[in-house]
Formats: sequence, structure tokens, C-alpha cells
Amino acid sequence: MVDGKNDRPVTLAAVTGAHGVTGEVRLKLFGEGVAALKRYRAFNDASLTPVKLRDDGKGGAIARFAEVQDRNAAERLRGTALTVPRSAMPALDEGEYYHADLLGLPVVSQEGEALGTCIAVENFGAGDVLEIERPSGEDGKRRRFMVPMTRAAVPEWDTQRIVLNAAFAEE
Repeated sequence: MVDGKNDRPVTLAAVTGAHGVTGEVRLKLFGEGVAALKRYRAFNDASLTPVKLRDDGKGGAIARFAEVQDRNAAERLRGTALTVPRSAMPALDEGEYYHADLLGLPVVSQEGEALGTCIAVENFGAGDVLEIERPSGEDGKRRRFMVPMTRAAVPEWDTQRIVLNAAFAEE
């Protein structure tokens, strides 16, 4: 569920440097691999048009963009994030989510108490983990805590909020 105001860019990869002398670039992938990138005809508001994309055999990819003609131009792209609008991404099945959809959402308890804001979604190998930042305390410091993105910890979420089981809220 994406509405117009929430159609922010979603980062799928980042340029890590030039590859060869003809303008190809190396990519670090943040999604489901090269196949996921190939479904898009352009990145970064149509400023980068892929001509060729292939797996590098090391978990990344090699790309050639129509707008990049030589190694110098490829090197200038180092650090560039490749983004697409959230609305361009495939629809999800029930219970699925994109990390980008959770970032910035308020987190509340099942009783409606404000617990903080989702600032990151990490995956350390055993499943997604939400990082939640609490509002500033009396000392002015913002504290963070993490919870697993499981039905036990997060019984519900939507485009407006994340509901957290109080047993998982750090005191």
C-alpha cells in the first residue's frame, strides 16, 4: 500500500567503483540480486538508464549505463545510490513488507502508548530486526532498542504505524 505522499525513493544498490575502462561500474546490492534490478528500466529519476546488468559472482553486480561513457565518468558515480520510486516496486502479499515502508513509522504499544520511531531494519541472519528510537528522555538523550520482526513481537503494522507487544518494549 503506497500513497503519493509516501512514494519515496527506495535504494536497491550502490555504485562501489569503476569496472574496467569502458564505463562499467561495480554495484553493491541491497535487495534480491541482479534479477531484482533487471526489472527496472531506469534509476534515480531516470538519470541512469541500464544498458547491461550482470552478476559479478561475488554477491554484487556489474552495470553499464547509457549515460556513462568511460572510466572517469564511472569513477564519479562511486557512492551513488541506485533508487526507484516505491510505487515502481512489485506488489506484496499479505504479511510481506519492504524495509523502506517501515522506516520512519511511529511505534506504539498494543494499548496505544507511543514507544518511538522505527529508524532501521537490520537482518543479522536469523530474520529482520527493527531498531526503534525512543523519544528524548529527561536527560535529552534518545535511547534505542531492537525487536525481532515476528508476529509475537509485532502483532500488526500498516502504512501508519507499527504495533509492538509490550513484553518486547525495552524499559
